[in-house]
Formats: sequence, C-alpha cells, structure tokens
Amino acid sequence: MNKGRIFCNVVVVFLVAIVGFSCKDKEKNQPFEVKKKPNFLFVLVDDQSPFDFKFYDSTSTLDAPTITQLAKDGLVVDDARHMGAMVGAVCTPSRHMIMSGRTVWSLPSMQGYINPNEPKNLEENTIGAIFNRAGYSTMRTCKVGNSYPKANKQFTVVKDATKRGGTDESGSAWHADQVLTYLEDRDSIADENPFFIYFGLSHPHDVRDGTPELLAKYGATNHTDKNSLPAANEKQPPLPDNYLDGHPFHHGHLELRDEENVSGVWKNRDEQTVRNEIGREYACSENIDIQLNKVLRKLEAMGELDNTYIIYTSDHGIAVGRHGLMGKQNLYEHTWRVPLIVKGPGIKTNQRVKGNIYLTDILPTLCDLADIDIPETVQGKSFKPVLMGEQDSIRDVMYGVYAGGSTPGMRTVKKGDWKLIKYDVLDGKVRETQLFNLAENPNEYIALHGKSSEMQNNLAENSKYAAKLAEMENLLLEEMETYGDPFRLWDQETK
Repeated sequence: MNKGRIFCNVVVVFLVAIVGFSCKDKEKNQPFEVKKKPNFLFVLVDDQSPFDFKFYDSTSTLDAPTITQLAKDGLVVDDARHMGAMVGAVCTPSRHMIMSGRTVWSLPSMQGYINPNEPKNLEENTIGAIFNRAGYSTMRTCKVGNSYPKANKQFTVVKDATKRGGTDESGSAWHADQVLTYLEDRDSIADENPFFIYFGLSHPHDVRDGTPELLAKYGATNHTDKNSLPAANEKQPPLPDNYLDGHPFHHGHLELRDEENVSGVWKNRDEQTVRNEIGREYACSENIDIQLNKVLRKLEAMGELDNTYIIYTSDHGIAVGRHGLMGKQNLYEHTWRVPLIVKGPGIKTNQRVKGNIYLTDILPTLCDLADIDIPETVQGKSFKPVLMGEQDSIRDVMYGVYAGGSTPGMRTVKKGDWKLIKYDVLDGKVRETQLFNLAENPNEYIALHGKSSEMQNNLAENSKYAAKLAEMENLLLEEMETYGDPFRLWDQETK
C-alpha cells in the first residue's frame, strides 16, 4: 500500500477522534433544558348544573364567553358526576371527595354522619399537603363552611370567606382579587416554584345576589318579599324543558332548606319565581366568568398560561325548577352531573369525551399530570388517559346516592344509555322506581311532563322493559356492595 495513503488515513482517523471527543465534551458541558413542572389552576364553583352552559345545553341563554372559550381550547367531559351525599349539605362530602380522592362511604365523619372506619390523619394526603411536599407553592381561596376544614388548612396561603353578595367586595370579585394578589406577590418575590391555585367561588349558590348590571341583563331581581312574587320580565331566561310546578312525590328530606327556605323562592314553584331565580343564577354565573377572565389574563401576562392546567368544575349540579325541585338533594341528571373542562399542556383543543368520571377522580389525575406519586389513601382513578386522548372513559358504570334526611334514601345507577333511580324515604312512606333511557329521554321526562312518546317517560312500570329493569336493579345492588353502602332498599337483600 502507498505510504502516503497510509499516512493520510491515520491523520483522518486522528482528526475524527479529536472531533468526536470534542463533541462529546461539548455535549457533556452543554446546559440541558430541564422540563418545567406544570402549574395548576383548579376552579371550583358552588351549585352549578352543566346545563346552564350552551356547550351542554344549546337552549341555555347564559352568556359565559370565557368558560365557553376554555371549553373550545380544551376538553369537555360529558359524563362527570359527584358520587353523592349522606348528609343534607351535599357540598360537604363532595368537597371531601375532591380533596381526598376517597369514595362517598369512605370519608371521615361529618355533620352527624359517623364512619366507624374513618381514615386517620387523612388531611395529610389531601391536595394542599400533597402538592406542598412535591415542591409546589400552594394557595387557596373559597367559601367558609360545608367543606373539609382540615384539608383546607394544608395550603400554604389560605384566603377563605363566603362571598355571595352583589358587589366587588361581597361577591365573586373578592375571590378573584385574592388570586390576583397572590400572583402579584409571587411575581414580586420571583417565586420560581410551580404553583397550585385552588380558585373556589361562593356563587352561584343561593342567596343569588347578582350585581345590579347583570341582574338587569337577565331581567331578575333579588326578591326578598315572601308574601309576593317577583316581577315578570321578558329578559328572564325561559323555563327549562323539564320544568314542573311540583315533584310528584316527596323527596324524603323534611323541612329541607333548599326546597323550602331559599330567600326569593321558599316553597314557590310558579313560572315567575323560577324564571327570576334562573336569572339570578345566570347573573352570578356570568360574574364568575368575568372574574375567571381576569385571572387567565394575568397568567397570560406572566407568561404562565401555556404551562398551566386549568380545571373548571362544580361540587354538584342544581335543580332550580327542573322536575319541580330547587336544590341539589336529588339524583336527576341536572343535579347528579357536573360541568368539567380541562385545558393544559398535552391536551388537544376542542375535544369532547364521555369520561364517566367522578369528582373523586380529580386528585389522582392532578397527581398524574404533575408526575407525583398517588397516595395509597386515594380510591379514585386518574383520568389522564382520557385527557391525553388514549381512551374515551375510565369506567362503564356510575353510582350515586343521597341519604340525607331519611334513610335509606335515594340511589341511582347508570350504564350506557340506561339509568335507574330508586327512592326509599320517610320510613317507607315513599317507595318509587324510575327507569330512563337517556338517549331517548335526556331530560328524564316523567308522566307529569305529558310527553306522547313512550320512551320519553319513566319506563319502570312498562312491562316491555321488565328485563332491563331487573338488570339495572341487580347492577345497583352490585355497585352498593362495591362501594360499601351501609343501607339496603326495601326490595333488596338485607345485609
């Protein structure tokens, strides 16, 4: 071989080696980009039916541009529900479930309900404590009362107060101001930790005292005279399609405040009262939309919006005239379901999924999104796979309970299009069964609604659906057993 060629080859190999070592050395010393932990803005409102929004019910007249845009920019869950309550203040177990990821019969004792097997020191594994340990800066603002006090205290910054008035100081603007002040303080001290903000609002829970301009927009008044009806106004929202002037049987909770003593409503179920009250509800909800917009614009100005998961939901739904009811102590869709929107890193825009999600699933999902180990105390399921487009739902069957007032109370189960509700209340004086096909009867019309279609009715007494009724009855008992329900209904096997 030519000596010159050998020499050239040696030189080339030598140079390649030098360049290789140089590149490796450069790669070793090159600063690598550390993936920034995501922030969280968890927005929880009080007493809001998903059907208040146009993206759940196209007939709604609520104007909520910020929340509607959030839905377009993120993912909407159609079947999101609270699991229920064993006490009259449905807010309380719901908020325990959100904070702890526990199911309804596995919560700490509360408000007269005693759980002999309640978990010890559970507050140490609730949202605030978990995210504190993970290096997050945590902040909370929300109402006072009917919640989970031990868990609420775990947040580093807590600004709680009940604000249900019609001014900036007495209403939803106060909660937004607490968040904005926190973000400004964080900016001023250059806090580089990721943040978890629990942005809770006291509205649209009654008393629904809206701001004067928003009440005027919806033709509503803060009615306070028990001996008269509120004025009718063409600007008021229309009656819901499943409105009734009274429920066909008692709901089982005697002297229930929500059904008998809400200021502006009391026991009235006439058209003027209901339309005015929906107008008040919408006025409060639009104000929430305005306040949320302020917070989102602040996050955008700080450059944090794109790296923030925004979760919008309610602790439960509400009736406000639907089925002749006013409160949240029932298991119809308007009350059992909750709005749920999630937007953030990795979530495709303008998505809609079934989900079959409980509020109990919020905590494990938050942990999953933040890459935090899910505590062993958690019983819910992470729905991150749903958010990331990997699956449409996380379970096939949904179970719900209301056992405040009189026991056993109400129970419901849903699978596919079929839903069963059973009532066993007032010491056996009321024992009723309802069977609905929600694909054909999404508004859960009953005989009093006067629909001519066979399917747009309660099918429990229709012999054509006896097999489906039996199937759903068996499924309900299975779910009651799965979740440790301590009661049995009149026609179930006794424990």
